[in-house]
Amino acid sequence: MGIINVTPDSFYSGSRNAGVDEAVARAGRMLADGAAMLDVGGCSTRPGSDPVSEAEEMQRVLPAVAAIREAYPDAVISVDTFRGSVARRAVEAGADIINDVTAGTVDPDILQAAVDLKAPYVLTHPAVSSLTADTPLDATTSTVLLDLQHTVRSLRQQGLCDIIIDPGFGFGKTLDQNYRLMADLDAFACFNCPVLVGISRKSMITRVLDVTAQADDALTGTTVLNTYALQRGAAILRVHDVRQAVDTVNIFSHLTR
Repeated sequence: MGIINVTPDSFYSGSRNAGVDEAVARAGRMLADGAAMLDVGGCSTRPGSDPVSEAEEMQRVLPAVAAIREAYPDAVISVDTFRGSVARRAVEAGADIINDVTAGTVDPDILQAAVDLKAPYVLTHPAVSSLTADTPLDATTSTVLLDLQHTVRSLRQQGLCDIIIDPGFGFGKTLDQNYRLMADLDAFACFNCPVLVGISRKSMITRVLDVTAQADDALTGTTVLNTYALQRGAAILRVHDVRQAVDTVNIFSHLTR
């Protein structure tokens, strides 16, 4: 899953696209590099960021989704949003998947949108949850699983079974909690859903290596953790650097033949 940010303030400057033309060009490069899907977002969720208005998010996302769909009719497009209204309009514009990093905790309508549209939904463990900095480290994974279980059950009861699970690396979690979740990633198989891992150039890497998100070492760390995630059952890698992730998947696949 290649990340296409139609934003001026995403934490990794290399993922920012100033407008529709840049977004379409980046989509083309990512697809040429082997991306299986594209994730288009218009509202940064980096720590400390202030969400843009609903109107501004729509102005950024909808034209980009529509243009990518027109340029690449067969592309699988995900919309990265926490707003139900944006999700609905984006699916109308050509998006296939709803990727919500809040699990409906900011705008519950996004859960209803996924149910109404019968759109595949990425359920991410959110920043605001039962997990806190004071949660014992050995209770990290069980706490996250329990939080997600409640939402999975509710969505399935409403008829939405096409759910993708994202443990929410970097969202409201300490450094040690992030690594505990990664070590326990195979536990998420209990949901019988594909597992998405999004750790590309995040602080759980840059803090350990003492580098910025822009540094080459951040990509190296990303590749290491992506490889580990594949070993632990990850089905989707959400990344800024598609070619390197595709190379990682290709090499890893030779170990599992």
